[in-house]
Amino acid sequence: YFCSSFLCLLQKGIPIGQFCKDFNEKTKELKEGIPLPIKIHVKPDRTYDLKIGQPTVSYFLKAAAGIEKGAGKTGHEIAGMVSVRAVYEIAKIKATDECFKIQDASLETVVKSIIGSARSLGIKVVN
Repeated sequence: YFCSSFLCLLQKGIPIGQFCKDFNEKTKELKEGIPLPIKIHVKPDRTYDLKIGQPTVSYFLKAAAGIEKGAGKTGHEIAGMVSVRAVYEIAKIKATDECFKIQDASLETVVKSIIGSARSLGIKVVN
C-alpha cells in the first residue's frame, strides 16, 4: 500500500515520530527547501519502506534557467532559457530516480518529457 500523506500513515498505524526520525536521518545531508518526491510503501505488518527521490524536474529546470518561478502565462511569455545539454543532464539524473514516474523509460522519452515540462514552465530550450 502506498501513502501520500501523514494522515494516510496514521490510518495505517505507522508511528509518526519514528517516521519523522527516519525521514530526517535520510535527508540530513540535503539542502533545506529543495522539493523531493518520496514513496512510502506500507507493509501489512505496519513497517514501511521509504524512498526519497531526486529533486523535481521543475526544480532542476528553474535552477538551470536561473529563475525562481515559471511564466505567468504559459505560451505567451518566456520565463527563462536552458540548453539542450542541461535538459540532457537533468534527464540522466531523473532516468535513474526511483521516485520518477517514468523511471524505466528510454533516455529519449525522459528528455521529451523534460522538454514538455520546460514548455509548461515557460522555459525555452535552446542549442
